[in-house]
Amino acid sequence: MTDPTTHLASQTPAANARPAGHLLVEALIEQGIDTAFGVPGESYLAVLDGFHEHRDRIRFVACRQEGGASFMAEAQGKLSGLPGVCFVTRGPGATNASIGLHTAFQDSTPMVLFVGQVASDQRDREAFQEVDYRQMFGPGTLGMAKWVGEVHDADRLPEYVSRAFHTALQGRPGPVVLVLPEDMLTRPTAAAVLPRARPAQCVPHPQQLAELGQLLEQARRPLVIAGGSGWTADAARSLEVFAQAWQLPVACGFRFQDTFDNRHPLYAGDVGIGINPLLAQRVRDADLVIALGVRLGEMTTGGYTLLEPPRPQQRLVHIHAGAEELGRVYAADLLLQATMGAAAGALARLVPARAVAWGDWTAAAHADYLANLEAPAVSPLDMAVVMKTVQRLAPADTIYTNGAGNYSGWLHRYVRYPGLQHAGRTQLAPTSGAMGYGLPAAVGAALLYPHRTVVNVAGDGDFLMNGQELATAAGYGANRGTGRLVSLVVDNATYGTIRMHQEREFPGRVSGSDLCNPDFAALARAYGWRAACVDRTQAFEHAFAQALEPGAPMLIHLRLDADVSTSRTSLAAIRAAARAAGR
Repeated sequence: MTDPTTHLASQTPAANARPAGHLLVEALIEQGIDTAFGVPGESYLAVLDGFHEHRDRIRFVACRQEGGASFMAEAQGKLSGLPGVCFVTRGPGATNASIGLHTAFQDSTPMVLFVGQVASDQRDREAFQEVDYRQMFGPGTLGMAKWVGEVHDADRLPEYVSRAFHTALQGRPGPVVLVLPEDMLTRPTAAAVLPRARPAQCVPHPQQLAELGQLLEQARRPLVIAGGSGWTADAARSLEVFAQAWQLPVACGFRFQDTFDNRHPLYAGDVGIGINPLLAQRVRDADLVIALGVRLGEMTTGGYTLLEPPRPQQRLVHIHAGAEELGRVYAADLLLQATMGAAAGALARLVPARAVAWGDWTAAAHADYLANLEAPAVSPLDMAVVMKTVQRLAPADTIYTNGAGNYSGWLHRYVRYPGLQHAGRTQLAPTSGAMGYGLPAAVGAALLYPHRTVVNVAGDGDFLMNGQELATAAGYGANRGTGRLVSLVVDNATYGTIRMHQEREFPGRVSGSDLCNPDFAALARAYGWRAACVDRTQAFEHAFAQALEPGAPMLIHLRLDADVSTSRTSLAAIRAAARAAGR
């Protein structure tokens, strides 16, 4: 390992010179960053010293594993619209952080991952923990990052940081990797930081808007599917104005349910895993689909069946900020490249020439959504009632987080998000399907917004992938503000999604999906959290009300029968159907 003092003493710095690691922290402050997440490593000691130097303006949150740190940074990017920032050391640190990077890529979340690297004079020898990050994270349409850069000249560090932030924000937002050789970080430099990066706005062409108006005038069963990243409160408000003027039913893409107010009479539900069957049929029956901001990936299209590629049966208008996304899968009738603020603002000024003819279609879509909120009672623990109780007791601007698993279906189906224009982002969930996301995302959200309540809903398998971040929440005082941090752990002693697929394909032949779990309440108390265990519906409201009282963060251990597979069916029903089909 290179000794930083050796490098500093061997040069004659200018009067205003400081180590490049300090300059990097100054550049982050200029970019509007006040919190960075990471796991400390010897490859970027000079940066850690820079955080100490500027501790009154920016903080470094030391996490317990790089996967958790990268998820926290990704959550920051989702919530703030600024790139989330994560620091990890070389080799194992970078590989652990890759899950958050991949999540940011698939979710189109702005993020910058800084990776410490071996010293320049040791490169290409397979030095200790050396990795070629351009090969590892290789930028591209199916990679993990929009761009991977490596800084060799300390004086050019501001240029690289500026490019990283601009790249993360422009077009379709996403993650960028910046590699930092440790000897470069210790070199003195008098370079000045560059101004804050601001995303360019891409406005739809007037002729294309006129074509969209014509398509709407010709439609009889139109449907909007909104989602993706880049939304602001003003953009969400403009979307509502557009939908109201044309009386359009609006559905939200997979895990972007907070894009449109779920309480609005035009809301039709979410298009994703566990979709309301009536909404799925409505997408198929639509004669015009306006996809606004969504990528139209596998989950939002029901495995590319609700909209059939390459030429859907419905007329399709696709509006997206990334040129590379338009036409990737679907040959749409109209493609508009535009950022969400500019697109929604332009749509709000597009008004029909006469009364629309699909009022009954729109009303039926919302009625189907409301009916989907009802469900038969389940005993002894009814997750539908649990979710509705959470919504009733928690503040309106509560942030909900989750990872991957069947348990998330209850959250997606029964929680009604108020919309960006009313409460900001309130849903943090990985469209990449990454397990372990929910708890660190909740911790990151609680640290960033101490005045807002954050509720994490996790499965038992999901929770233990990053459960150690309970320590980060406790250590950094996640419950010191007026908001509350709560984690609900749904424990059915199985990898529920995998078990469901096993019963469907190989009924009764269970292998590798059973779990041996700890006492989650005792585990939480060991980390300094309050905790309760609930196995009956009637006991949940009292436990959750306690969680909303002042004190340490609280974990509620929900013991659920493994047979209660999803919000729509049971393992017994899945097994019976599979056997009836001859499997």
